[in-house]
Amino acid sequence: MEHWDVVVVGGGPAGAAAALAARRADPAARVLVLDRAGFPRDKVCGDGIAAEAFDVLAGLGVEPATVTDGFPAVPRLRLTSPRGTTVERATERPSHVIPRAVLDARLIGVAQDAGAVLRRQQVRQVSVHPDRVEVDGSVTAGVLIGADGAESVVRRALGVRRNAPTELAVALRGYAPELPGQAGVQVIVTTEQRWPAYAWSFPLGDGRANVGYGELVSGGASRAGLEDGLRRLLPGVAPDALRAHRLPLSTGRPRQPDGRVLLAGDATALINPLTGEGIFYAVLSGALAGVAAGAGAGAGAAYREALGRRLGRHLRHSTTASWLSRRPALMDAVLRSAGARQQVFDDVVRLGLADGRLTLRALAGAARHLPRT
Repeated sequence: MEHWDVVVVGGGPAGAAAALAARRADPAARVLVLDRAGFPRDKVCGDGIAAEAFDVLAGLGVEPATVTDGFPAVPRLRLTSPRGTTVERATERPSHVIPRAVLDARLIGVAQDAGAVLRRQQVRQVSVHPDRVEVDGSVTAGVLIGADGAESVVRRALGVRRNAPTELAVALRGYAPELPGQAGVQVIVTTEQRWPAYAWSFPLGDGRANVGYGELVSGGASRAGLEDGLRRLLPGVAPDALRAHRLPLSTGRPRQPDGRVLLAGDATALINPLTGEGIFYAVLSGALAGVAAGAGAGAGAAYREALGRRLGRHLRHSTTASWLSRRPALMDAVLRSAGARQQVFDDVVRLGLADGRLTLRALAGAARHLPRT
């Protein structure tokens, strides 16, 4: 049976980052990436990438310009609260919007250049043994990293429960002509109707925008309802073929088990419950998993500790903020405060798009803008 030091299931941002990190930590490590698709391939996503994701990639030796080439920075963000308060400001650091067909192909290409081997294979069976992990009866790994998305085969093989409907969102995404006046501006619109729910329009810089709409599964989401929400929040937008995807939110994130199997990105429910952001979490968790893979049988414990140290406090704060955001009046007050003060706006963006925290400054600002009773 063919043996590899590290096998990564899934070649998206989490899987590519894991392969890069494993090779960087041990240049002699034999790293295999398995993906059921050939690259380039599309992936349903909002395509927005926060600057902090590029920080992680830079730490893996990836020059950001090799990833962003052809896609200009998007320096502004416009947010609309459930009750209609709108604020638009320059973000502390610009984001980029890069179609996943491009982003994923570029990242897995960098991983291959670093010595990882990419193979097209749909993984169907994973069995865990004390000294190895077997994949489809043909490949063994010292450590297996499951970076295979929301419907992760690896997660199911571990017996890890799926997110409950209250911890799971569903969204539709398509591409459409850029909204008038949207050049260089990411747009997120929330709504009190079917709350919590939101629509987005993220410009690619070529006259098109990635547009979509999502809400919690527990709210009785249907395709017709999602399409109606998109039309209602982004009137006049006419996207091409819409595709749906699930978003396992970090409010339902499972505990990383001990042993030789690690879960990264969507496979471990690392999706921001406030914004649906997942690429920063994906590359960060993938990078941490790739390093932890060097611990062999102790990889699970090492990875769990690294994740907790790097993201634990942020995830607690984002969960709390998600719970607080169920009150539309509070969301409205937060955006009023963000409109009045750049620092509060920056706090909100870091919490929703990267690894920020729920600051006293943001809470105090929201309290000042709550309606008096």
